[in-house]
Amino acid sequence: MTNKLQQYFPMIRTREEVLNEIESENKLKNLFYEWTEENQNEFLDFCTGVKGIKIMYDFMIKEILNPENTPERVNELLTLLLGQRVRIVDVLPNDGTRLADESTLLITDMVVQLEDGSIANLEIQKIGYYFPGERSACYSADLLLRQYKRARGIKGKRFSYRDIKQVYTIVLFEKSPTEFQKFSNNYIHRFMQKSDTGVNINLLQEYLFIPLDIFKKNQQNENRSVKIENRLEAWLAFFCMDDPETIIDIIEKYPDFKEMYEQAYDVCRNIEEVMQMFSKELLELDRNTVKLMIDDMQKEIDCQREQLSQKDEEMLEMKKEIQRLQQLLDKK
Repeated sequence: MTNKLQQYFPMIRTREEVLNEIESENKLKNLFYEWTEENQNEFLDFCTGVKGIKIMYDFMIKEILNPENTPERVNELLTLLLGQRVRIVDVLPNDGTRLADESTLLITDMVVQLEDGSIANLEIQKIGYYFPGERSACYSADLLLRQYKRARGIKGKRFSYRDIKQVYTIVLFEKSPTEFQKFSNNYIHRFMQKSDTGVNINLLQEYLFIPLDIFKKNQQNENRSVKIENRLEAWLAFFCMDDPETIIDIIEKYPDFKEMYEQAYDVCRNIEEVMQMFSKELLELDRNTVKLMIDDMQKEIDCQREQLSQKDEEMLEMKKEIQRLQQLLDKK
């Protein structure tokens, strides 16, 4: 039976075809049946277009949104996000230490230098970190220092602080931290440093946070039908919405998105490779869950420790008050 997406993407294979290939190879068969039934169905729906293609897998997003292979895609996305024309001139290396510590929660992370010399870091996170503001500020400071060293190394004695351009930290959350859940009608949050007196100096660091889960809820609230109004909304829906109706709506309004979906379904034709990458995604998700559980427990322990500390202080104050009253009684 042909599903809706197969009419647009004839390379999509049927569930029967995919299962036959899995059953024909012992290695694939063993891997497939190691997964839970839910994961098996998720994989089959993903490969056969039943629920649309899910772009937010690490291996998928890196294939489609590669600033070296397809810079025009990243150029447009950054242009729409930053509200100014962007052209990537260089892809910069990531901070290896940071990636080693935090990569399990990241879907993708790219650092690029723009045409005007500014630096943009684009992150897509599967699960939002605790302390997103503090963490982003630290990484932004690191990017600013890297740009300072880079500019000073190139300019030498001719270096001026005017040579240092803006640093943009852009974070897209698949599942956003609690701080953003209080603003259920807003899915784009821009931050920059401003004076309380109105004096205007350029402090170089800007931030953009986009909770995709809130965007998705907002899109689906009106009569449960998704309405893509512009290209930025098309990009955000491309990242986080995998129902066939939305995909069809996107490619009918913006036909150039069809090429990216075709690229994704071409990747799905290599069942062995996709299964290996999908299995890795599941392992990473398990690690994320464990890490978040540990973080939650640590947070609860810290909270209880703080409460105990407050009670100790209260007990000490009560003890002092009792001593004072006892002294007063003795005098009387």
